[in-house]
This record gives sequence, C-alpha cells and structure tokens, in this order.
Amino acid sequence: MKYTATLLLFLFISFQSFSQDEKTKGLFYKFSLATTLTLNEDFEFGTDQTLINPSAFFLNNTVGIQFDHKSSVGFNVEYDWHSRQGLNFLPVYFSYRYNVFEYENNLFLRVGYGRLVDLGKAFQRGTFYKVGFGFQFFDEDYKNSVLLGLDFSRKRFGFLQSKKIASVSVYLEFMVF
Repeated sequence: MKYTATLLLFLFISFQSFSQDEKTKGLFYKFSLATTLTLNEDFEFGTDQTLINPSAFFLNNTVGIQFDHKSSVGFNVEYDWHSRQGLNFLPVYFSYRYNVFEYENNLFLRVGYGRLVDLGKAFQRGTFYKVGFGFQFFDEDYKNSVLLGLDFSRKRFGFLQSKKIASVSVYLEFMVF
C-alpha cells in the first residue's frame, strides 16, 4: 500500500511539473469512448427499429508524452466488448500519433500495436493493431482537447491466432495535459 501511494504521489508531481501553458510538450492523460456501427438488416421504414446499431463498445485509457507540436506516444489499456459475438478483449498497446495539418485544430494520423491480455475464460488472448485518423479540437487555452475520428482495428486470437475480428469504429476522446 505504501509503495502504491508513493508511486501515485510521484506520478502526480511529475504530471504537474510537465504540465505547461502550451500544448506542445509534456505528459497527458486521455480517456476514450468508441463504438462500431453496423447496418440493421431487418430495418423497415415506419417501425421502431433503427437503421444503424452499435455492435461493439470500447473504453480506453491512455497515458502518454507529447514530444512537440507534431508527435506523441501513448501507453494504452482498453476494454473491448463485441456484443454480437459475445467476446471480451483487453488490448494493451503502444500508440503513435502524428499531426498532419495544424491550424487552430489538428488533423492527425495514428497507429497502435500490442497484445490482447488473457484475464481468464471470458477474455481472448492474441495480437492487436489499430490505424486511424481524426480531428483534435482545443479549448480556449490550447491545453486540453477533444478528439473525434475513425479507427480501423484488427484482433487475432484463438488457437494459433486463427480467428480474426476487424472493425471500423467511431471514437470520442478527452485529452488532458
């Protein structure tokens, strides 16, 4: 317990010392919500059904370093639930983000690669990668931001990683310096 409290205090002090008034350098934390959308094959006009349904949900936590105004690296822990297949995943991966265009807001590309962690019978073990793009919208201080975009992810799991799930998801992220 004492070790955990010391580690948390050290991280808090480090976070405060790297936090600056500008958006170009330092440690950051990011929380993300995402979903994969699919078309409802049984949709009919005039009914209570919806044309587009979510088929997977993702919750992501990221701690990272913004090196300059163009690039950043993050360590991600994510929970993925694919409701149609009844599958749970825990991807743990590193990601890299590069701002392609900058003005008041950024257009960026990002990639990530890592492992699917086995937490028991409910979770699948394997490999994971992700590529995507999005827009970063800053607050008035150009410090914290909201990110919105699309990601393509692929998970390989099962016996000799013979099973695969590929998906395109829409995400909303909150980034705090």
